[in-house]
Amino acid sequence: MLLTVVILKSLIELSLMFIVGRFLLGLLAGAKREANVFWQLLDVAAKPVLWITRQISPKLILDRHIPLAAASWLLIAWVLVVKLKIDICLKTGVAACQ
Repeated sequence: MLLTVVILKSLIELSLMFIVGRFLLGLLAGAKREANVFWQLLDVAAKPVLWITRQISPKLILDRHIPLAAASWLLIAWVLVVKLKIDICLKTGVAACQ
């Protein structure tokens, strides 16, 4: 169970890093970001989470707000997974979690 929680936490953190990195590189690259190779890599890496967010969000939400919505629910999921990990570690003993 602990391994599953740790893997899930890592995937959430990785997805958050892709979205934040994409945002920061977009600020630096400006209008020419679509031609940037690193932007394209981050865009491909973040695409699954953005697609899921688009599918579960109402059509009322604009496409430009989808990355913010994705980061928001990923952050909430990360907090919940960290809480679950702490609960498991307290139940099994702290030595098992190191």
